[in-house]
Amino acid sequence: MAKIVITSNKVLRTPAQPAAPGTIIVDKATGKVVEVLDTVKARADFSADQVTSEQDFVQAGDLVVMSGVVDAHVHINEPGRTDWEGFYTATRAAAAGGVTTLIDMPLNSIPPTTTVENLHIKTSAAKGQVHVDVGFYGGVIPDNAEDLIPLVQAGVKGFKCFMIESGVDEFPCVNEAEIAAAMKKFEQTDSVFMFHAEQDCGDIPKPEGMDPKAYNTFLHQRPQLLETNAIRTIIRLMKDHPKVRCHIVHLSAADALPMIREAKAQGLKLTVETCPHYLSLNSEAVPDGATQYKCCPPIREDENRDKLWAALKEGTIDYVVSDHSPCVVELKLMEAGDFVGAWGGIGGLQFGIPVVWTEARRRGCTIQDLNKWQSFNTARQVGLRGVKGSIEVGCDADFVVWDPEETFVIREEIIEFKNKVTPYMGRTLHGVVKETYVRGQRVWKAGQFTSDKPLGKLLL
Repeated sequence: MAKIVITSNKVLRTPAQPAAPGTIIVDKATGKVVEVLDTVKARADFSADQVTSEQDFVQAGDLVVMSGVVDAHVHINEPGRTDWEGFYTATRAAAAGGVTTLIDMPLNSIPPTTTVENLHIKTSAAKGQVHVDVGFYGGVIPDNAEDLIPLVQAGVKGFKCFMIESGVDEFPCVNEAEIAAAMKKFEQTDSVFMFHAEQDCGDIPKPEGMDPKAYNTFLHQRPQLLETNAIRTIIRLMKDHPKVRCHIVHLSAADALPMIREAKAQGLKLTVETCPHYLSLNSEAVPDGATQYKCCPPIREDENRDKLWAALKEGTIDYVVSDHSPCVVELKLMEAGDFVGAWGGIGGLQFGIPVVWTEARRRGCTIQDLNKWQSFNTARQVGLRGVKGSIEVGCDADFVVWDPEETFVIREEIIEFKNKVTPYMGRTLHGVVKETYVRGQRVWKAGQFTSDKPLGKLLL
């Protein structure tokens, strides 16, 4: 059996174990981990027919080797809005950031992934373009309840809906009756039902006369009340459909945490994610007119951020995903600095490890925590436990090799996603990705792609 062998003094197998010396042996033909040893082996320990080339024996030294990031919330937008982001550029950014698997949201592509036919259109667009492995979510919109089970059977990893207008006409929001109808369908499955949890119950004041360049004007438009309204509704509906797995995407409102804790304590199948921007940024530091910071729900106050971190560390928040949701530069209205009119979405897919790690290390967290929040728990959420998210026998050989101590500066020339707008520009971060492997194949090393041919596959 031809092998790929990776050694390091700091192999992190799962979040339950500390990083320790080890040797990972991969079947070159299948791209699967076949053995994990507790010692660092030398090249001489393997015969020429086992390791057939020098590039198949990797000595990582003191660099951390852990499972690649499973980013379970990415907007790729192709087809239809490929000028916002496409499969080729998004998956290159993923590979450069140690993301080995990503799950694509059902919007903002045209058509959205709300029928099996539309799923086939999207997968046809993705074929031959992906540098990492890519799975797909389906969407819940008004009047597509009969499409949900066929989408499950076609292999989507879960479903997303909006409880407030999404910002694109082809993906309208749903009301309570439509949510309940979808929950009834999902009772027959193990699929996860995901919510953009903002709900306007008519109690939000209008920011009339406020300066559109001031970030607080936008924050006034999207208060925590929108999120708590929605999450209260979701929990109430879950009690009528207790078999259904439900999930809150991109939580920003710490005010919702007490009801989430209570729902989990009651045994409801509720999970929650947050994002690097909510954990690393705060509203007090957003400059006037800096629309690259706009996202929905918004980045909130520093005190709120501290509460999100506490919830993440205790497990009330289950994991962290990028919610990479870029657009063409023009839609950000950066020249006008108009927070009210600008598109809301953060570009950050490539920088999940260093953005989260820089703040996590300051707060006393470990690389095991990071691995749990960005790989292990996300893989489990989308039905890939035992395939992705850990370094164990039988798993795909998806690895990121990185240095937690080295720093770098985010500059435009190193960004691989299409529209190079991000609130992280110019920041100095800890955590440099040195190499990325997808099913044993090196796709990124030392700032360069190692294959002109995209080596990822579609997870259906």
